[in-house]
Amino acid sequence: MKPTLLVLAAGMGSRYGGLKQLDEVGPNGEAIIDYSLYDAIRAGFGKVVFVIRTDFASEFKARFEPNLKNRIEIEYVYQSLDKIPSGAIVNPEREKPWGTAHAALMAEEAIHEPMALINADDFYGRKAYQVMSDFLNSSSDESEYSMVGYNVANTLSDFGTVSRGVCNTDAEGNLTTVVERTQIIREKEGIVYYEEDKRTLLDEHTPVSMNFWGLKPTIFKYLNEGFAEFIKDHGNELKSEYFIPLLINNNIIKGRIKTKVLQCDSPWFGVTYKEDKAFVQQRIKDQIELGNYPNNLWI
Repeated sequence: MKPTLLVLAAGMGSRYGGLKQLDEVGPNGEAIIDYSLYDAIRAGFGKVVFVIRTDFASEFKARFEPNLKNRIEIEYVYQSLDKIPSGAIVNPEREKPWGTAHAALMAEEAIHEPMALINADDFYGRKAYQVMSDFLNSSSDESEYSMVGYNVANTLSDFGTVSRGVCNTDAEGNLTTVVERTQIIREKEGIVYYEEDKRTLLDEHTPVSMNFWGLKPTIFKYLNEGFAEFIKDHGNELKSEYFIPLLINNNIIKGRIKTKVLQCDSPWFGVTYKEDKAFVQQRIKDQIELGNYPNNLWI
């Protein structure tokens, strides 16, 4: 059975100022998702499941379906604020859904095979999809997960702070901890992250998660359990989010899973702020000139 690609594309783009999932960055109007899908198809993925919102579903489908027809199976699931455990008490003034782990949970009924999970607005590179596909096709242990790791220095924005899952690994290359840091930035002294009033330096080669995870169907059991507990503790908050790295970290600590950090030399780049767009456009142009992609993906 071919693995599935789970694309988290329901974000509201509050820092970007719009739907970056659909923003055109390629020479013929391609979005970052187009390059992700192109790479996934080349790497042997058999289905893509998009997590989107109902308010832009028609626009989203019209944008991507014509190019994907007869190339890969497509399915959609929808993230919304009200898709929470029965009886959960939440703040009635909350406006946003509950983050990446909540988004992944929306795909429970759509995926029953090994999967790779990605962000819609991140460019991960062809080799990353191939090493992930190789892992998913070769690993038969339902408790063995993976992630593609990137050096933190290669994942920053020149225009503000970013959120990254900061990783530690053991001698065998397995994750020991992954902690979401939401305010990482390069300053004069080097790369730092802020947590409340504390400022901590990070080595430039620190591996971070860019939300490119290799998961097994067992993930949905852990998502259900973890999200129910998260809502119990944080349901009254307006902006708290349940992140994939938090879920993975908790289950590594409990000894339920092991997570292999997959190494490859693929480039990563993405759009967090509107000002990042020109940089991404140039990086894609560079990739085309290197022969890694055709000038028009879908002809």
